[in-house]
Amino acid sequence: MPFGVRLPRGLSPGFAENGMAVGRGIPGLDGAMRGLLAARDAILKAIVAIDADMKTLERSSAACRRLMTIPGVGRLTALAFAAAIDDPGRFRRSRDVGAYLGLVPRRYQSGEIDYTGSISKCGDGRLRTLLYEAANVMLTRYRGSLALKTWALDIARRSTMRKARVALARRLAVIMFAILKHGTEFEPA
Repeated sequence: MPFGVRLPRGLSPGFAENGMAVGRGIPGLDGAMRGLLAARDAILKAIVAIDADMKTLERSSAACRRLMTIPGVGRLTALAFAAAIDDPGRFRRSRDVGAYLGLVPRRYQSGEIDYTGSISKCGDGRLRTLLYEAANVMLTRYRGSLALKTWALDIARRSTMRKARVALARRLAVIMFAILKHGTEFEPA
């Protein structure tokens, strides 16, 4: 076969059997396939173990359960936010969290020049991505009526959907911080 062998998707049930069947009869490929399939099985078992650990952490943390009352915020986002903020007392104002996570516009000021650019991207990039995804879920998949969603969709009408998602991610960070600081749950308006 000059163009290789096509295998089914890696998570399908018959992947291991089909992979081993392809390797039979080709010298060297049989051993390589066995090693690759063993590594794949080890990775899948590690993923299951990590997922179970995350469920345990989320269930044992009252803060994470409160954060997950926000539509679009799941287990991973809640855990990452609680870990990144750690002690809410280190921020004077709740809006400082947006700057800490790099979700505020970059500013350049010199003399008469005052330039407002894109977001600063300071702080935890992975958490910023998770907040952006939570905002996207709230805007696209959540069917309920929320003042936050209406506010972000108004921004999208005036500007772009991407800017609306970033603005909503920043607003979500501020709300999540207030939930952590005051020990309350999300109350939709």
